[in-house]
Amino acid sequence: MSNSNALTAEALYEHPSQFALLSQKRFAPFFWVQFLGAGNDNVFKFAFTVLVTYQLQVQWLPASMAGLVIGALFILPFLLFSATSGQLADKYPKEVLIRFVKNLEIGIMLLAGWGFVQQNVPMLLTCVFLMGLHSTLFGPVKFAYLPQHLTERELTGGNGMVEMGTFVAILLGNVAGGLLIALPLVGPMVVGVACVALALLGRVLAQAVPDSPATDPALTINWNPFTETWRNLQLAHTNVVVFRSLLGISWMWFFGAVFLSQFPAFARDVLHGNEQVASLLLVVFSVGIGAGALLCEILSRRHVEIGLVPLGAIGMTVFAVDLYFASRGLPPASATLTLGQFVGQLAHWRVLADLALLSLFAGIYSVPMYALIQMRSQPTHRARIIAANNILNALFMIASSVLAGALLGAGFSISELFLCIGLLNAVVAFYIFMLVPEYLLRFVAWMLTHVVYRFRVQGEAHIPTEGAAVLACNHVSFVDAVLLMAASPRPIRFVMDHRIFKVPVLGWLFKLAKAIPIAPRSEDPAAYEAAFREATQVLREGDLLGIFPEGGITRDGSLQPFKGGIIKILEQAQAEGLQEVSVIPMALTNLWGSYFSRIELRNGEPTAMVQPFRRGWLNPVGLNVGEALPAQAVSLDNLRERVLGLSD
Repeated sequence: MSNSNALTAEALYEHPSQFALLSQKRFAPFFWVQFLGAGNDNVFKFAFTVLVTYQLQVQWLPASMAGLVIGALFILPFLLFSATSGQLADKYPKEVLIRFVKNLEIGIMLLAGWGFVQQNVPMLLTCVFLMGLHSTLFGPVKFAYLPQHLTERELTGGNGMVEMGTFVAILLGNVAGGLLIALPLVGPMVVGVACVALALLGRVLAQAVPDSPATDPALTINWNPFTETWRNLQLAHTNVVVFRSLLGISWMWFFGAVFLSQFPAFARDVLHGNEQVASLLLVVFSVGIGAGALLCEILSRRHVEIGLVPLGAIGMTVFAVDLYFASRGLPPASATLTLGQFVGQLAHWRVLADLALLSLFAGIYSVPMYALIQMRSQPTHRARIIAANNILNALFMIASSVLAGALLGAGFSISELFLCIGLLNAVVAFYIFMLVPEYLLRFVAWMLTHVVYRFRVQGEAHIPTEGAAVLACNHVSFVDAVLLMAASPRPIRFVMDHRIFKVPVLGWLFKLAKAIPIAPRSEDPAAYEAAFREATQVLREGDLLGIFPEGGITRDGSLQPFKGGIIKILEQAQAEGLQEVSVIPMALTNLWGSYFSRIELRNGEPTAMVQPFRRGWLNPVGLNVGEALPAQAVSLDNLRERVLGLSD
């Protein structure tokens, strides 16, 4: 959409929190459809698992293998049909596919109901596979639907709601499935009726899902799942940031699958608890994921804030490692502990706290990645990118089972397995952040604006979420660029004085951010011209370019005269036919006098970065963003007047 349309959408969809989306037709029916679908999956699967584990004696399906076989059958369609489902979600309207999937769910659950009543295990295994197919078809539709109906400022909150809803539905589905199948005599029949009822309710709600037009209606479907899977992975790889984010999400599923698969054995062999203790671990994990997902909107100030991803990764490692130490120091138990006995011992609360915080940070880690993929993927290919993610998720989850089995087979305890996965998480996260420095840069920006300063942005809706633009801001401190990064929903390429790259740490960060060094023409003519060529290229590619028109950090706190470099960049852009470039005036406020600004005089020269606590901790600073100016209407004088007015 254009910038003006985006601003209109922002105003139209302004709401106090992500929970307000549940009252809006563009989100609520979709949310409850996916919630009921996830819940129904788990009512069916868990009830079936309990049936063949405790109630039936199936010679060819031993109880010890039932959970593994059911899980493998459910995940197999993700490997076989995700590529096809991604094509369908790009080619056809999303609401049509949602209704088709819910119709399919009704048919599958009617078969499953008959299978439960007849206690026909082969039929129920067939239904497990078919429900996996149902989820495979729905996955790309689910995540491609959100960007069509939510603005950039709602995307993080919307994804948080969906992830929270999914894990709550999984939890409730497992609990309900276990309780219903255990009903004497009528358990299997009640489970069958419940599954059909949930499917019917989901279909009724699906009728209210609003129109979601096809993004690539001319697409020709390739029905070969193997060649299309490879093509999807190649398609995802064309956008390096998106592809590596897919790998990051898949790693989270790898990480989580290890813990989820080991809860029963961990509860029995390490915590010495009964089945209720294992269920408690699942509850704590699910609630933690949901809480972390919901926190993302608050922590991100309603932007797609990928700076939260490193924060989540750090928390996952810290609490996975602490879980190892907490579980090693538990008192011995002479008998299996009931739920009441387990929670009555203080040492067990540390285990539960570690598990809750570990999962909370996993939620914080994953939601911004999903939102980034949705925002950065080309709309015509978005569903196929999500399908590629589902394929990778399935492969990573299979790999997690292989690795966990290998380590346990090699003599590792479950606690040691958790320790290894926690440490491996740190290695994998560091590798991803080095491959995609944007995550690390946004993390530094997020930390600076939440730990060092109390950062407030006024007029943030004027920062465009798409299209080329020049951000022109006053220059007060050595961290101005970092603060602008924190305020922008998109990466910014800055034109910066070449001398700032020599500043320890900050220089390294600006190199990671691919900032463009510029030197005076008299000092280095080649570097001067190269900077303008690169700046124009940034606009040509439709990205954001950040400029401090004063040419250097203010030495007395006042706004200095603007230099002509910004006008030269705009003229070059217009000469190349880039007519839609806009200029966004900005002003940082209350930053003068802080640690990173030049304020103290030494030998008559202003000096920065001395006396770290000169203004205390968490002192307020702000960024005021003005309305966009057409590039053709910008002059040095009127731009400076705009920035000066925003500085007040």
